[in-house]
Amino acid sequence: MKKKVQALSIALAGMLLLAGCGSKDSAGESVKGGGEKKFNVGITQFAPHPSLDAATEGFKKALADKGIKVKYDEQNAQADQNNTQSIAKNFVGDKVDLIFANATPSATAALNATKEIPIIFTSVTDPVGAGLVQAFDKPGKNITGTTDNHPEATKKTISFITDEVKAKKIGVIYNSGEQNSVVQVKEVKKLAEEKGAKLVEVSVATTAEVKQAAESLVGRVDAIYIPTDNTVVTALDSVISIANSKKIPLFVGELDSMKKGAVAASGFSYFDLGYQSGLMAVDILTGKKKASEIPVELPSSLKLVINTKAAEAQGLTVNDEWKKLGEFYDGK
Repeated sequence: MKKKVQALSIALAGMLLLAGCGSKDSAGESVKGGGEKKFNVGITQFAPHPSLDAATEGFKKALADKGIKVKYDEQNAQADQNNTQSIAKNFVGDKVDLIFANATPSATAALNATKEIPIIFTSVTDPVGAGLVQAFDKPGKNITGTTDNHPEATKKTISFITDEVKAKKIGVIYNSGEQNSVVQVKEVKKLAEEKGAKLVEVSVATTAEVKQAAESLVGRVDAIYIPTDNTVVTALDSVISIANSKKIPLFVGELDSMKKGAVAASGFSYFDLGYQSGLMAVDILTGKKKASEIPVELPSSLKLVINTKAAEAQGLTVNDEWKKLGEFYDGK
């Protein structure tokens, strides 16, 4: 009888020990002793890129600010489409609780890999055209996010190029394999023609081709515009070098690239855009909403910023009247 009592005591002690260690369920890992969930989130970013980097940091900051415990698996595809597919498949195999897809190729690969795991995207120019969502207000079963295509951003920049710089021929370099870039170039062409300007297009497939593409525009254009193209922005330094040496004003599609050495950009903070995306993820991870219930969001703010040092380096005389159009940036 005594032996039976001892055995029962040992069994009960073992059960209590297991109960105190926490357990894993479909919503992540339970934090030991606290009952809080620790979620597994996969981050797939298409390329090393100042704006994309900022968006990723903003996303993580939102989750941290809301007290969400997260274990991140952060992967960068290095601007390789094949890598985006491998990363997405690995996340699905690991059964992550949510995928954060930064840029169109990464978001496309994630959606192709799973129709079950929630996906939050950011830095996507045309989510409908890319086939990621059905509509902004009805995104789809397991995906939603934020777009970096503010309807007024490109218009403000092109107006500055034609009205203030008086450019009649605008060169644009982009990767025709990036759907978001194709959409932007189409819009730039329309806006330029409305202003009486002509677009000179040069397409590249890899970062190695960007410098030669920029050189091919010398003597043919009055200004250069670079959209939020992952391939070209990755090699933006080579375009800046040519713009400076040949005195060709360079304009870009987002503020982070402007700070590197372009004359101006109309845009917003990609950190803030990533933060918006992070708040969506919080709602999904905490069970407040499903991805299908969260509309795609636009950037919450927009401004034109003029880089005075870059303007002077590229042969422009800074006009104080420009302060009425936007903010001045002097590299500090």
